[in-house]
Amino acid sequence: MLRLMCVTAHPDDEAADFGGSLLLYRSRGVETCVVCLTPGQAGSHRGGAQSDHELAELRRKEFAASCQILKVSRAVILDYPDGKLHRQDLYRVVCDVTKLVREFRPHVMLASGPEGSLTGHTDHSMASVFATLAFEWAGRSNRYPDQLSDGTTPHRAQKLYYPTADATLPNRQPINLPPITAVINIGDYVETKIAAFKAHMSQQPLLSLFEGNLRQQGGVEKFHLIASATSGNIAMENDLFRGVVE
Repeated sequence: MLRLMCVTAHPDDEAADFGGSLLLYRSRGVETCVVCLTPGQAGSHRGGAQSDHELAELRRKEFAASCQILKVSRAVILDYPDGKLHRQDLYRVVCDVTKLVREFRPHVMLASGPEGSLTGHTDHSMASVFATLAFEWAGRSNRYPDQLSDGTTPHRAQKLYYPTADATLPNRQPINLPPITAVINIGDYVETKIAAFKAHMSQQPLLSLFEGNLRQQGGVEKFHLIASATSGNIAMENDLFRGVVE
């Protein structure tokens, strides 16, 4: 079975950046996994939570509900601090993500770009760094060799993509988006993607912005191929699994 893994920073990123593709490829029989690095306890929108702990528990439940709507095969939330990923020990975080890559063994990985996606969020940027290193290091026997026991072996994912767009959001810090190399038609899944975002009830003040931006995209998700196990020139793609060997 083909496998697809997303690495995100916060609950709701899975729906906002990757929801349509998660649905599309699950409908094609691809096993999917979302790894979220934080429970989102520092979110500006609190959903009635009286403390960071309450918000974390609320957003864990929302994440589970969203992933159920997106038919995600495996959903994992780690417990790193929201808003402080840039202050974490890089080697430790990459270790945790690498272990999950070696366990799930994805053929294709998705993660935010170092610009921080459309919002330019620092946590998104750091999730990109951690995921990109895990993509590269999971296949090397000299990285975290203590993980290589009880049948666990190095795993080399075949492709890594960052989400991108052809326009930025207004009134935000400047970002430099990666070029578009893949356009995935998610037209059949737009409404379900919106429903998955709506499952994040604490983040409802963002819904109109999210939905308006999504509908402007015309039923597609756009990506940049950042790395591939197969060398050669980049060609425009309409399938993230193009060229992948099962």
